[in-house]
Amino acid sequence: MKLRSLHTTPLLEFFIPEYTSEMEIPFFDVGISAGFPSPADDFIELRIDLNNFLIKHKETTYFAKVKGHSMKNVGINDGDLLIIDKSLEPQNNKIAICQIDGEFTVKRIKIEKDIVWLIAENEDYEPIKVTPENNLIIWGIVIHCIKSF
Repeated sequence: MKLRSLHTTPLLEFFIPEYTSEMEIPFFDVGISAGFPSPADDFIELRIDLNNFLIKHKETTYFAKVKGHSMKNVGINDGDLLIIDKSLEPQNNKIAICQIDGEFTVKRIKIEKDIVWLIAENEDYEPIKVTPENNLIIWGIVIHCIKSF
């Protein structure tokens, strides 16, 4: 799968996947121990295609690269690659790609009665109260975060 750059904003860089081929890579389904390794585990090699594992709706899925630190407390950091699905309905507590008054951002959606809030997961950022004067568009729900170490 290739990524074609679509759009860049101060907070996100958007990509549309170009599905050119499947790529199955080795997958060990036994689980990797974070404690003491078990010598009794047999290593059974399976194959996995990350396209099929991470993307359920190819036609409505896109990627965005994070710029900034407003979501660091949920493990979304500067430089991470987000997988976003436009077909999923915005719901309370979901993390979404939002466009508010022309500016893109990634935030948690908080719905209280008739009020919608866009919540950062970093105490340095104030919640954004969406008012009738704001123009809010939800561009999709974040379904995965890919990071490098």
